[in-house]
Amino acid sequence: MSISVLTVDPAATDVLCTDDALQVTLSDGRIISVPLAWSPRLCAATQAQRKNWRLISGGVGIHWDEIDEDISVRSLLRLS
Repeated sequence: MSISVLTVDPAATDVLCTDDALQVTLSDGRIISVPLAWSPRLCAATQAQRKNWRLISGGVGIHWDEIDEDISVRSLLRLS
């Protein structure tokens, strides 16, 4: 008997930056959170700049134009 395994990389669907954490909601329902300190650019950004994000490549990553920051979902999953 063989078993097929399907590996799917979940995509980001929503992003929230608090004063202490980056929280990302994934397409598979998981919510991952990492310390904001892990991203010096986000940590130094204003709350308005942190709110100004967009999903890139269909949710594979998150981009903040004003602070020129990109974070991939894969990297968040490895670090969390």
